[in-house]
Amino acid sequence: MKEILSAIERAAIRIKHEIDTKDIEYSQQMNSTGDTQLQLDIKCDLVVEEEFTKAETINTIVSEEQEHSLVMNKDAKYFVAFDPLDGSSLIDVNLSVGSIFGIYDGSFSVKNLVAACYVVYGPRTELVFAHDGEVKFYLLQDGVFVFVKNIVLKEKGKLNAPGGTQQNWPPYHKAMVDGLFQEGYRLRYSGGMVPDLHQILLKGGGLFSYPSTSDKPEGKLRMLYEALPFAFIFKTAGGDQTDGKNDLLTMEAKHIHDTTPCFFGSKYEIARVKDVYAGN
Repeated sequence: MKEILSAIERAAIRIKHEIDTKDIEYSQQMNSTGDTQLQLDIKCDLVVEEEFTKAETINTIVSEEQEHSLVMNKDAKYFVAFDPLDGSSLIDVNLSVGSIFGIYDGSFSVKNLVAACYVVYGPRTELVFAHDGEVKFYLLQDGVFVFVKNIVLKEKGKLNAPGGTQQNWPPYHKAMVDGLFQEGYRLRYSGGMVPDLHQILLKGGGLFSYPSTSDKPEGKLRMLYEALPFAFIFKTAGGDQTDGKNDLLTMEAKHIHDTTPCFFGSKYEIARVKDVYAGN
């Protein structure tokens, strides 16, 4: 596991450099889910792949930017799914973006998810790693990721980050979101999954929601390298997660790029989601 974390750290330092200095124009290519790729998406994907080739413990990788999985060391232990540059459409307006990693032992099955990690590229470069019952927070200082603290969520938060286009929300979902605002929750939504979830984690709690919508009934966020890694992180930090009715950490992806509705937050907010969705 240490070898994989070291590879992620090296990739993150290189990606931060690419973000600061390289081309942010769109390419002529599309990724696995039909999004037009930035030149930067393609470059960051190559950076992660290059660093993972140096990790002998990695068997197979899956990237949002690639249609198929790639076998690296067929006798190795770990399978890694990743989104090399989540929220890349925000770069041209200089908002925070990130990378997400799910680390599986033996195969890309949710029961084999043993660690998860994400990196935030903003005013500072920060890394969060969940493994062995702890969620550790690191800050990049002078080219080295330095441990800062463990992250533990409160029972109830104050932030509300509702994703998706409101006109496509189910009415009961909108009522739930509005109800949280009426309780005094503050809106925090940038359109980037990593920075929005990072803020909820570091500020002690709240709710991030991306429901099933009329235009995306199966949800927008990918299971293996977006929803499941964050489900693992929030659960490990003392929070909770759901797709509305089911625990995300019991759900299997049938395809490497499957999507799902998802909710992440403190226990209070997720209990609220489950209560609302149970009746609808």
